[in-house]
Amino acid sequence: MTITINGVPCECEKGEYLLQVARRNGIIIPTLCHHEAVAGQGCCRVCIVELVEHGKGRIVVSCVFPVERECEVFTNSEKVRRQRGMILRLLQMRAPESPEIRGLCQIYGAPEVERFVRASGGKCVMCGLCVKACAELSVGAISTVSRGVTKEIATPYHEPSSVCVGCGSCAAVCPTRAIELTETETERTIWGKTFRLLRCASCGAPIGTEEEIRLAEERSGQEPDGLCRDCRKKRMALVFAQTYGEA
Repeated sequence: MTITINGVPCECEKGEYLLQVARRNGIIIPTLCHHEAVAGQGCCRVCIVELVEHGKGRIVVSCVFPVERECEVFTNSEKVRRQRGMILRLLQMRAPESPEIRGLCQIYGAPEVERFVRASGGKCVMCGLCVKACAELSVGAISTVSRGVTKEIATPYHEPSSVCVGCGSCAAVCPTRAIELTETETERTIWGKTFRLLRCASCGAPIGTEEEIRLAEERSGQEPDGLCRDCRKKRMALVFAQTYGEA
């Protein structure tokens, strides 16, 4: 089917999310809680758009809104700008130290609202991406704790987690770089726990923590080869060349 986004006809399949369709056609919609590796969040609301059907418009969250029929979509209408600006200002009140949120507020003209109470500090906007990434891609070492204004992301009792493998998936998906991860030539520290880094047997690049590699071995049932991604690709290319001959 074909939908129209900002006046541009865009082909799509039934059930595709509006955000996917827009991005495939080079149309920018800002996001925070969305990540290709961890889909289905829809909690930050920054990616709202205006959907018009039968002459009536409504605001929908593009990252979790499936296309069911032909429609018209506006990503920067007056209604979208007004609501997105307010959403971003609220997020900045939650995470006043985040340069990413500050930049989005400037780009999308977030209004100044005196009645909003600024949080004491921090960069986290409680989008939940890190928790979901840890649960789906790793071991579920972190979660949301407390409620209301004291709600935060943490390990149990704020103690170093006994199950964390130091993979850094949580920090990798965080849109505001709120999760502190430090790394030296030999160690990685995250959530108050320090891990020894293993290095590629071929080029010497870091490939992960001991615990991370052990978890991958357990899940795959295969002994790790000790190579980084690039060296593994080079080895596979060599194997193919030797097996099938060079073109």
